[in-house]
Amino acid sequence: MKNLARPLTAAALFAVAALTACSAPTAGSAPSSAAPSAPASSSGSASATASPSSGPFGGYASAAEACAAISEQATGASLLPMSAAQGKTAELEQKKAELSETAQRVPDALKADFAKLNEVAVAGLKDQTVYSSGQFQNAMAPVTKWLAANCS
Repeated sequence: MKNLARPLTAAALFAVAALTACSAPTAGSAPSSAAPSAPASSSGSASATASPSSGPFGGYASAAEACAAISEQATGASLLPMSAAQGKTAELEQKKAELSETAQRVPDALKADFAKLNEVAVAGLKDQTVYSSGQFQNAMAPVTKWLAANCS
């Protein structure tokens, strides 16, 4: 059990870091009205109308929407092992699908880094050493840096 606690603790710390890095768009960010209007959505259902990576905010209508989705999914990536430990297969598959969808929609500047985070997070479900060896932290670092630079 001690071996499982260490990666979960690290995942929780990264979750907190990701959540605190993205509270609102930066002052220099374009206002959301500069992007084409999209119907308001509380759950990201606008994804059906937005093409992957279709503008300055990727497949998102605004900087705020991109920041919120990327922060949420980065946090979710860090929590995948806890979802797996709960044994809720359908919920875990949904979280993996959402993470993959976000990897397709992020802005081009973050696309490769988020794809790597997605890959490492999913690999960590089968190999917990991804967390103890620092692979997950290394994959999360550029995403956290992007969030801090673009969403604080």
